[in-house]
Amino acid sequence: MGHVRAVQDGCTTRTRTSRTDRTRRAEGGLDVSTTAAEPRVRRIPRPRADALRNRERIVHAAREMFVEFGPEAALDEIARRAGIGNATLYRHFPDRRSLVHDVVLSVMARTAEQAERAAIEEDDPFAALRRFVHAAADERIGALCPMLSGTFDRDRPDLDAQRERLEGAVEGLMERARRTGQLRTDVAVGDLMVALSQLTRPLPGTGCVDMDRFTHRHLQLFLDGLAAPARSVLPGKAATLEDLRRAAP
Repeated sequence: MGHVRAVQDGCTTRTRTSRTDRTRRAEGGLDVSTTAAEPRVRRIPRPRADALRNRERIVHAAREMFVEFGPEAALDEIARRAGIGNATLYRHFPDRRSLVHDVVLSVMARTAEQAERAAIEEDDPFAALRRFVHAAADERIGALCPMLSGTFDRDRPDLDAQRERLEGAVEGLMERARRTGQLRTDVAVGDLMVALSQLTRPLPGTGCVDMDRFTHRHLQLFLDGLAAPARSVLPGKAATLEDLRRAAP
């Protein structure tokens, strides 16, 4: 009888040990179950650091290329600028549409963040607006031009969220400047964003590729035109981002 009890106790101990070991292995990230009746614990693998860096390099290179050559820029050249092979680019972005989407999303998010920072860190409303305009140029806001293309899929929840965030942040900057009498009242977010996109993209033609050295100079002239009191009456009506979206073919 004592022998049977000893065997049973030994089995119980081994069972507890086995369950403890399985639990420890599960806590260590392995795909195991604590009991047969419980569901298996699965860890979703995180992208490796080098894969994340490659993706960021691709988006950065594409952002530059879209500003210079538009959304039809050669994917092979984007890969070359990113310092990666074509296979790596296509592993992250299987087609041009997915790459354009990520570039637009990234530029909107980064530009919105610049507007939010300027609003928080600058006491003077027009100084905050000025800071944002120059920062948006450095973020290559001209890469948003694909949004105005008829082939771009604009009806995406992530794009809608970032567009609303960007428009709200920029409108906040402009409204502060209006309330203090520093910004003319006949301009809206769309006017500002269109001018920014136009002034931060090179002129057509190979003779105008080195335009960055003039960008901030011309933006300052543009900002002087935004300041109140206005020296002229603008034709037409102020443009919002939603106006631009509806006007896209």
